[in-house]
Amino acid sequence: MDPLAHTLFGATMAEAGLKHKTALATATLIIGANIPDIDGAAMLISSDYALLVRRGWSHGILALLIWPFLLTGLMLFIDRLIRKRKNRLNRTHVGPPMRPLILLGIAFLGVWSHPFLDWLNTYGIRLLMPFSDTWFYGDTLFIIDPWFWLLAGAGVVLARSNSWAGISGWIVLGTAATALIITAEVVPLTVKLIWLAGLAAIIIVRWSGRHSEYTQPIALTLLAALVFYIALMFTGAKLTASHARAQLNEKGAEIIQVMANPVPARTFLRTGIATSESHYYRFEINWMRPESFELIGAPIPIEEPDHIIEAALNSPEIRGLRNWIRFPAYEVRRLDDGWKVFIRDLRYVHPEQESATGIGIAVVELDDELQVRSVRQ
Repeated sequence: MDPLAHTLFGATMAEAGLKHKTALATATLIIGANIPDIDGAAMLISSDYALLVRRGWSHGILALLIWPFLLTGLMLFIDRLIRKRKNRLNRTHVGPPMRPLILLGIAFLGVWSHPFLDWLNTYGIRLLMPFSDTWFYGDTLFIIDPWFWLLAGAGVVLARSNSWAGISGWIVLGTAATALIITAEVVPLTVKLIWLAGLAAIIIVRWSGRHSEYTQPIALTLLAALVFYIALMFTGAKLTASHARAQLNEKGAEIIQVMANPVPARTFLRTGIATSESHYYRFEINWMRPESFELIGAPIPIEEPDHIIEAALNSPEIRGLRNWIRFPAYEVRRLDDGWKVFIRDLRYVHPEQESATGIGIAVVELDDELQVRSVRQ
């Protein structure tokens, strides 16, 4: 999921009651919910290097066991500094006492929420790193989900908007999120109107002031609603796979696997990829109505890479893409003095896409000796 989703999920868990269990619980949950994304620094090197290392070591089982202890140690150190400063200033400490074991449990909860949310996407996560490079996919939520933002954010906004600085920050964040949703062409008008109605409801409740004594029950209710939403979307992914498999089996295709791809803001609509031994099948379906299943385009042959494609795949500039690709489709075009090879991951790229923009595509040019001349990604 995106960083905002991770942050709001950690903050919502805090507002649902965990912030009262020990000192620095809120900070621990928010930092823990984001700390595995330290590997995002790989983007500073290149997008392909990011594909090579992202959602790997820092998201793997070994790191997930170590992060909570490191985070708890950091929080205990910060708490000691805070208390020393207050003692020097003769100030009384306000808030729950520090309970190290409870803080460690909360650190585990925050840290482990991160791989759980990342697993829900189609991007994938390597949970067994460094012992295995295997990718796992939940195929449940789109990486940016407005309903997730709304449910996870509402309780936090109501609990954390008591100062003008806090209110100003939420206004800026809400405006940015709204602009993203309103201007997105893939988001239907109905969804945009529901989003605006949800924001209006949050503003009305906030300015009424009647929520102040009920922030914890509100956050807990919204957290429960968010868990229900995730369960609903997970059910949708499983039903999509089941419906697609049944429909294609009736057409004579022996399906091996199905990816149920969530569509931004469209709870019941899915696109996806089904694979047989010989072909990819792209489809669209409303998982509440199995009869709505519809193939998108013609089946795409699955071909083993020949020596030209292998030469392109061996390019150091696309090591990350080769490691991360899930549904590879290749196209080779002859040039006057070499070859042009299109490498596409059908999760995110149409089979006809030619421009090397966005994630999931690389265009490699080779000379007649199959030496890499250029790579666009």
